[in-house]
Amino acid sequence: MKTHRPYPMAFITPKGERACRAGHPWVYDAEVERIVEAGDPKEAARTWKESIESGGITPENGALVDVLSRKGAYLGTGIFSQQSKIRIRLLSTNANDAFDSAFWERKIRWAWNHRRAVMGDDVSACRMIFSEADGFCGLVVDRFNDVLVTQTLAYGMERLKPIVFPLLVKVLAEDGVVIRGIYERNDVSTRKLEGLQQSCGWFPLENDFAGLGAQPALSAVPAPLAPSDEAAAAFGPTTTEIIENGVRYHVDFENGQKTGFFLDQKYNRRAVANIARGRRVLDCFTHTGSFALNAAAGGAEHVHAVDISQLAVDMAESNARLNGFENRMSFQAVNVFDLLPEIEAQKKAPYDFIILDPPAFTKSRKTIDSATRGYHEINYRAMKALPRGGYLATCSCSHFMDTDRFRKMLVSAAHDAGVQLRQIEERQQSPDHPIVWGVPETDYLKFFLFQVV
Repeated sequence: MKTHRPYPMAFITPKGERACRAGHPWVYDAEVERIVEAGDPKEAARTWKESIESGGITPENGALVDVLSRKGAYLGTGIFSQQSKIRIRLLSTNANDAFDSAFWERKIRWAWNHRRAVMGDDVSACRMIFSEADGFCGLVVDRFNDVLVTQTLAYGMERLKPIVFPLLVKVLAEDGVVIRGIYERNDVSTRKLEGLQQSCGWFPLENDFAGLGAQPALSAVPAPLAPSDEAAAAFGPTTTEIIENGVRYHVDFENGQKTGFFLDQKYNRRAVANIARGRRVLDCFTHTGSFALNAAAGGAEHVHAVDISQLAVDMAESNARLNGFENRMSFQAVNVFDLLPEIEAQKKAPYDFIILDPPAFTKSRKTIDSATRGYHEINYRAMKALPRGGYLATCSCSHFMDTDRFRKMLVSAAHDAGVQLRQIEERQQSPDHPIVWGVPETDYLKFFLFQVV
């Protein structure tokens, strides 16, 4: 490593150092002991105790900083946040990296080539960038055919959009993929934790971003163009169509949940289709109907798709018509917690295959116990509603509901329902959502397929 670095130097606690060395890219505010001006890391480490008493500095919001151990060992370079509890998000552990446009283009190409490697030609609808799992802190990019839909959740990455977003289009174009626009879905409350406003709309790709430098000021980042804006007409409608597992979907990326469509269950839906032939299927929390449609495509006798949201049910029904499945499918806007006990009370089980794909019942450790009770309730009710020999697909998309806890919940639910579970498959998210060992936040989706005996 060079003896003089151009970035401010953040000395962190031994606990933070252990996390960095284990591969985790986050440094929390409590782990930052001291930040000093750019200089010689070893010299700064030698005078570390003296510098503690002199107050240190606060880098510019979104600035690059080096992360160092107390002894001055280089641990990585990341983006600094003045407001978030995640004070530094590491971008690289290579001290020779220069964080210019070539750096970002190289990382985008690595991410795209990885999707092509693990998914072959099945990349017309995929997660192109999965935040920290791809080294893009706080950035998610989903490809839906000819559109990219993004969420930017870190202050430093917000500043980098004029650099990164045009490169996304460039890398795809070099692979023969034409993108008509990038739509931003930054209508998420977590942006407040970074001091960012919520906003949605088309990113103005036609702007000239030359001369902004490697780290543009936030004031230089253009606001997204609302769909109603006259200039947004050039990007076309805020809907598109995708094909997944041979099933067609309308994707409304302006109004749909998160980026408009959940891509992480792609191959789990295929697993459901493989055993759906001839079965009477109940798909709970159907959203856009993806599991239900895959079951119908797999030859189910009939599929009933339910969701508490009428908007979701309408979209699922539209997707059924798009695929010509409407004669074998029915839809209902209803609370699953109310519906399952009603089904259980019927003398003859109306379904022999039930799918549970609920939203995350918890997004923090504080509510994990109540979430576990929710998962237990729906799984217990589904097991009771199924005939012996029936099938159950059940999932959790909450990182905080880890695999061990989810398994224990299923054991408890099966015991209370008086049934035994014969496992067919245990699966996770599709490989365009890579799981990075040492970064447990990237390992979030649990999927089990059982026969109830």
